[in-house]
Amino acid sequence: MFLAKKVIASFLFPLPLGLLLLFLGLFLLWFTHRQSGGKLLATLGALLIALLGYQPISDRLLTPLERAYPPVMNAAEYAGVRWVVVLGGGHVSEPDLPVTSRLAENSVVRLAEGIRLLRQIPDGRLLLSGGGAFDPVPHAKVLAECAEALGVAPEVIRLQTRSKDTKDEAREIFKMIGKEPFFLVTSASHMPRAVALFKKLGMKPIPAPTGHLAKRPRGRNPQRYFPSPEGLHKSQRLVYETLGMIWAKFRGQI
Repeated sequence: MFLAKKVIASFLFPLPLGLLLLFLGLFLLWFTHRQSGGKLLATLGALLIALLGYQPISDRLLTPLERAYPPVMNAAEYAGVRWVVVLGGGHVSEPDLPVTSRLAENSVVRLAEGIRLLRQIPDGRLLLSGGGAFDPVPHAKVLAECAEALGVAPEVIRLQTRSKDTKDEAREIFKMIGKEPFFLVTSASHMPRAVALFKKLGMKPIPAPTGHLAKRPRGRNPQRYFPSPEGLHKSQRLVYETLGMIWAKFRGQI
């Protein structure tokens, strides 16, 4: 089921879906007499890629999801909270690379935010989460190696290595910290779904979103006004989280 979800979701991302429509349209135009249908599909595919790759549009669509929870600027203001939980984001355990390069970009950002919060908490604990769904080395172990390389003492680190997805993470972390309040660190676009999954178990997450993609530019960069991979990436995050939320509601997980 886990792998099936990943495959199905991938076909619904803006770029694969747009290309599928475009190629179907071209097939109809070149090899059949259904010219009107081919023109329609090709046009829809091209428009989908162009519009969702246009950053002002993708930013506008993604912003409500990413700004659902404000960031935690000062963890010391939350008295009695000692856990910082960092959710997994992906890695490739290639030993010839430095550990910071083995982690996916969103994982590095999540870990950096987790360490920032940890350093504001007296006697804090850093719980790093993630199994090895597509890699033989559990994600949490790579996060821990990176955290230690960045100066975090090994004795304050705890690992959760049994999960494949966020639903699993919530259940496994519940076994470790129960209903203690904790800072929940994950990507801003992922935070609404993650919070809902943890709260469904009666847990007390304090959202600490990071890795915001839709930012408010202070100046005018002309490159923002051309379709780009960055725009498609933002749109893909929106689609991914929307599908994840729908699936979680359908399964009664939130």
